[in-house]
Amino acid sequence: MTEILEREWIYFLYYFSIQFEQIVWYWLLGMALGSFISVFGKEKIHILFVKMRSAKIGIFGIIPAALLGIASPLCMYGTIPVAASFSEKGMPQEWIASFVMSSILLNPQLLFYSAALGFPLLVIRFTVCFILGITAGIFIRLFFCNKPFFKFTKFENMANRDTDPNPFLRFLKNFGRNIKATGIYFLIGIILSALFQRYVPQDFFAGIFLHNRGFAVLMAAAIGVPLYACGGGTIPLLQTWLQRGMTFGSASAFMITGQAMKITNLGAVKIVLGIKHFIFFLLFVSLYAVLSGFVIDFF
Repeated sequence: MTEILEREWIYFLYYFSIQFEQIVWYWLLGMALGSFISVFGKEKIHILFVKMRSAKIGIFGIIPAALLGIASPLCMYGTIPVAASFSEKGMPQEWIASFVMSSILLNPQLLFYSAALGFPLLVIRFTVCFILGITAGIFIRLFFCNKPFFKFTKFENMANRDTDPNPFLRFLKNFGRNIKATGIYFLIGIILSALFQRYVPQDFFAGIFLHNRGFAVLMAAAIGVPLYACGGGTIPLLQTWLQRGMTFGSASAFMITGQAMKITNLGAVKIVLGIKHFIFFLLFVSLYAVLSGFVIDFF
């Protein structure tokens, strides 16, 4: 019995070390990039967004709004107060919708993590998130043109934590907070990935993802919600699943529903939207995730 446990422990450490070495640098560099933008570029993003209003570009403002949302390094609880400040300044709510949707789905550090999955999926992730941000703005313009969609009254701009007078120390403190917030999820993702590689037969994944692609997209979109805790933590799992036969469409569906509807985000989204608009948000994201997954896999 002891020999069996020792052998299994050696196998686990082997898979863990391989996965860790493949992913850890993407995670660390992503954290560093996100901290750099948060410390030195966050205010510039805010100013650029406000200046867009004087350009008088109308509905086309959803395009730069979606791009600025992706460029923002903020998490959900940082994005909403910023969006509330945009609303107070009279920004069109379709622009705010594109900014918030894109910011929820993607950020610079998460984009950097995704490079570990390969260039094709990196491009797919950026494209589907960007298009979803634009689509959210269009839907708000079409169906909520003359009535408010957001309720920002319960959110005020959060205090700035990057206040150290030394720029380098500001960066290091922000970097440390990011490591502390995501490190445990990153390690859990590596552990789960190692366990999957050791104990889940490759034929199991091949049977689901290769021979039932339509069902696989639906399943990936469904399991994204309960399994997705942190973007960095899911990259090792996705890498393992892709090696076992997961399609790009299924991976995309998993990343969209997981990132947009992870449990830690839904409470804030419900407060901002109210119950009716919250249901609309869930249906909108789920439908887009599944349809875009089908398009990626079948076209």
